[in-house]
Amino acid sequence: MDPISLIALIMGTGWASGINLYATVLTLGIMGVAGVVDLPPGLHMLEHPLVLGAAAVMYSLEFFADKIPGLDTGWDAVHTFIRIPASIVLAYSAAEGMPMEVQFAAMLVAGGMSTASHATKAGTRAIVNTSPEPFSNWSLSLAEDVAVIGGLWTAMHYPLVFIGLMILFIMAMVWLLPKLWRGIRGLYRRVIGFFSDNKEVLLIEDQRKKDG
Repeated sequence: MDPISLIALIMGTGWASGINLYATVLTLGIMGVAGVVDLPPGLHMLEHPLVLGAAAVMYSLEFFADKIPGLDTGWDAVHTFIRIPASIVLAYSAAEGMPMEVQFAAMLVAGGMSTASHATKAGTRAIVNTSPEPFSNWSLSLAEDVAVIGGLWTAMHYPLVFIGLMILFIMAMVWLLPKLWRGIRGLYRRVIGFFSDNKEVLLIEDQRKKDG
């Protein structure tokens, strides 16, 4: 695999893993088995039936969990400790057999990309979940699945195009993440305020009962 294709693959697996790790593994494995792409030797493990089966089961669970407001945020919180480390392992495997400095650089890039995409996804979901209707949540979830599959296909077939798209993603993320963080902080304050107000009401009612 030439250097440009390898860079696109590493950036792609990192970015996609931060959004949906199981869809990433399943997509790469299926493309490898079908002969659509030629995966690096270190990623041939993704073509094994056991890995494909496990990824399919977990993707099915995430497909439904990702569409339930509230549950998707909890799922994202838990997967902070799964998606990012797994993306680093995938990057290390993709660069298998190369000099140690190349492998380490691949791990840094993949870890950074997965952290960025995961934070963007989790923050966006937390804000969208404040909407009373479920359709925006479902639409966003489906769009994420399509983006992962389409993004990996682009990375494997048009690496320069994908790298350009990732540069645009990084620029958009730098602009978006502070706004998401402010939105989440505002949401957190409203939730705390809601429970604080309720607590004060309960205390007043208890005091009235005692006085009565």
